[in-house]
Amino acid sequence: MITIVDYGMGNMGSVRNMLLRAGVDSVVTSSAEGIKQATRIILPGVGAFDAAMRRLEQSGLRDALDEKALTEKVPVLGICLGMQLLCNGSEEGTLKGLGWIDAKATRLTHTEELKVPHMGWNVVRPVRPSPLVDNLGEEARFYFVHSYAVHVADPASSLLKCTYGIEFDAAINRGNIYGAQFHPEKSHRFGMAFLKAFADIPC
Repeated sequence: MITIVDYGMGNMGSVRNMLLRAGVDSVVTSSAEGIKQATRIILPGVGAFDAAMRRLEQSGLRDALDEKALTEKVPVLGICLGMQLLCNGSEEGTLKGLGWIDAKATRLTHTEELKVPHMGWNVVRPVRPSPLVDNLGEEARFYFVHSYAVHVADPASSLLKCTYGIEFDAAINRGNIYGAQFHPEKSHRFGMAFLKAFADIPC
């Protein structure tokens, strides 16, 4: 069972529907008690970095998430803004992130050819083997909507790369913690395969 964290800034319904299509059970929770029961966690996110961090802190969810991710080491997947929250911080705001992965989000550069936000389908390139991405295939592409891109400090924390003017980390991983800048819930069969692979990662 996957627990989807509802802190008021995510697309829980779409994530849950895609998991259902992949044959994976999930539950949505907005309470610390609900997180404490989780065996796998998805942290979605849409919106501004500082506002999201404030929601996690003020709701009391931050401590429960730290316990599950850092102490119990259950698999955690951050999606879009949720992935950026896993990092040290973002140029979008001034607050510190969760700091679970040594990385930072920086603003994409707007040009005549490349509009910001980066919105639409883009191909990704695997960087290293991982159960999360091994079965995607060379043609894998995902749907992106973001204005800030993550860059990991340690290359070993990168799973997938993507290029939009610059190369950035489209998926990241450190231990039991994973992140996806794209929206797997909007990425059809590729997103379904990605979420199914996360559900199958051993606890």
